[in-house]
Amino acid sequence: MIDGTQRVRPVSGRGSLRTLRSLLALAAAAGLAGAGCGSSTPRSGAGSSVPADFSGMVDIGGGRSIFMECRGSGAPTVVLVAGLGERAANWSETTDQAELGVFPRVATFSRVCAYDRPGTATATAGGWEMTASTPVQQPITAADAATDLDALLQASGEQGPYVLVGHSFGGDIVRLYAGADPATVAGVVLDDALSENLVDDLTPAQRADFEQLNAPDIQGKPAGSETFELATLIQQMRAAPPVPDVPTVILTADTFTISPEGIASGAYPPFVDQTFADALWSAQLAAQEKLAANFPNARHITDTHATHYIHVEQPQLVVEAIRDARS
Repeated sequence: MIDGTQRVRPVSGRGSLRTLRSLLALAAAAGLAGAGCGSSTPRSGAGSSVPADFSGMVDIGGGRSIFMECRGSGAPTVVLVAGLGERAANWSETTDQAELGVFPRVATFSRVCAYDRPGTATATAGGWEMTASTPVQQPITAADAATDLDALLQASGEQGPYVLVGHSFGGDIVRLYAGADPATVAGVVLDDALSENLVDDLTPAQRADFEQLNAPDIQGKPAGSETFELATLIQQMRAAPPVPDVPTVILTADTFTISPEGIASGAYPPFVDQTFADALWSAQLAAQEKLAANFPNARHITDTHATHYIHVEQPQLVVEAIRDARS
């Protein structure tokens, strides 16, 4: 159950919304399509010296609302952007139940916010629990999600500049937002972010298998779950403006999620064999190196002792990266 009152949108939007729409126009010129996020209405909570904790729905206009949770105080505000299909709660999860997750840890020294994109879900003992955020047509694009993030930050009254933290697909959203509105970005953390260069070393069949592996039906998720088109993502990221030169930390997983034991047990679809797994892992490591090359002043951490979910397996490492990006 998600409680909390709705917040309303500001009367006048930031320049970032116009910039993001320009970015979408650029993507459209390359044969892509993206959705805008509507007009603006008044912000609530702006000007408060000590912001209150908040957990509830935020009205972003156009008949849509997004669930958001914010806690703590201290600038710059840290905004956590989850991976494909993941809800805000994923930032509070850990593999070691004795440890605190990233979200509650960051709340001890900074204002921190996380949110649910439409179609995201949490696995529970009773099945998948879908977000209360207003559904949208799937698949989405990273540019759509970046525009939604802009609308959400405006409507919520959460003040910038922001340290943006993106996991996996969330890393692409962060990069698009930061490139479109650099004035609002104080720092960036990429948590094993999905790189457009991943496809460079994969065959067309392997690219299709990778996309299928991330499809909701393969993962047993309900209809309407968040999904994306790999080709569109690659095109949007290659057309994107560069991220500003702000403190940046790139975290790369050093342990592959797909193990030989998992393959042998039948835990994966039949197309996930050892040849595919080896090719994907090799492509992922190469793609992370290429991604880091786009950020010459970034700190690139490859000794993470974690699989793809670094923030769940090594939350303190991600928190330290956030501290570095806030400096």
